[in-house]
Amino acid sequence: MKERSTTESSKRIGKLGSAALAGLFSAAVMTAGVANGAAPESSDPIKIVLNNWTSQVVLANVTAELFKKLGYNVELVPSDNQLQFAGMANGDLHVQVEVWEGTHKTNFEKFVGTGNLLDVGKHDAITREEWWYPTYMEERCPGLPDWEALNKCAEAFATAETKPKGRYLGGPIDWGKHHNERVQALGMDFVVVNAGQASTLWAELDAAYRNDEPIVLFNWTPNWVEARYKGRFVDFPDYDPKCLSDPSWGMNADLAYDCGAPKKGWLKKAAWAGMEEKYPVALGLLQRISFTNAQIADAAALVDVDNLSPEDAAAKWLETNRSVWEAWISGATD
Repeated sequence: MKERSTTESSKRIGKLGSAALAGLFSAAVMTAGVANGAAPESSDPIKIVLNNWTSQVVLANVTAELFKKLGYNVELVPSDNQLQFAGMANGDLHVQVEVWEGTHKTNFEKFVGTGNLLDVGKHDAITREEWWYPTYMEERCPGLPDWEALNKCAEAFATAETKPKGRYLGGPIDWGKHHNERVQALGMDFVVVNAGQASTLWAELDAAYRNDEPIVLFNWTPNWVEARYKGRFVDFPDYDPKCLSDPSWGMNADLAYDCGAPKKGWLKKAAWAGMEEKYPVALGLLQRISFTNAQIADAAALVDVDNLSPEDAAAKWLETNRSVWEAWISGATD
C-alpha cells in the first residue's frame, strides 16, 4: 500500500474541505433516500473489508460513506486476501467491493457455493493481472511481449541475488498468485521475489524507469500505473480454468499453472448472505455500485500519485463523481 502520510496541503480537497463535502453529501442523501423511508434496518455495524492495495481501500471508504449517509453504522476491517471469504461466509465480515478474478476466483466461488456468501454482481471494469515490463525493454529483448522471448532474455533481468536467472518482482504473498508454480510449469529461468507491500512495486518500477533499467513485475488494470509509465503485459499461453487444476491440460502434461491470467477478467462485489435479511437496503445499494476502469484508476491515483489519505481520496472521489453515486442511491432507495 501507498504510505498514508499526507501534507497539510494534500488534506485540502479542492475548494471544499472534507467536513463541508460530508455535509453536502449528507443533505443529498437525506433528500434521495432516508427522507423516503429508507431507514437502516439494524444499528449493528456493516463490516467492510479492507485489503492491501490502494484502489480497494479507497473504494471501501467510498462504499462506507454511502452506507453511513443512509444511516448505517460502518466498520472498516482489514483482512487477509484469501481468508476474507470465510470471514464473510460466517458473518464476521459483510462486504468486499473488489473481488478480482485473477486473484480471488477459487476461494470466492468456493464460498458462494456454500450459500453463505453472495455474488453481488460485476463492476463495469474489465481486469487483467499479469507480469508487466516497460516498453523500452523491447529493444533489448526482441519478441516481447511473448513469454518465450522474455525467457530467452532472462539474464537481462538478473540481479545480484538471482544471477544468472532473471528476477520477477511479484506482489505480497497473501495476494495468492501462483508465480512460482507458473515459472516451474513453463520452465522459465526466473526467480520470483515477492514485494512486502504494493508501494514497493511502484518504488522499484519508478527507480528502474527513471534509470532505464530492466524490470519485470506484477501489475494490473485498472490501475493508475498505465497512465504514468509506458509498458505492456507479458503474453503467456491463454488462460483456461483447467490450467489451474488439471496438470494434463496445456503444454506441460505434468504440472498445472502453465498458462497466463485472464486477459479480460471480471471484477465483482461480495457480501455475507445474511445481509439479505439484516441490511436489505444496503445490499440493494451494493448491487447498484459499479465502478469503471477509469474511476478505479482515478481513485488509486488520488493516494499513490496525489498523496491524499484514503479517507480524503474517497471524499474527493465522491465530490468528483456526484452524479454517479446519486444514481446508485436513488435506485436503492426508491
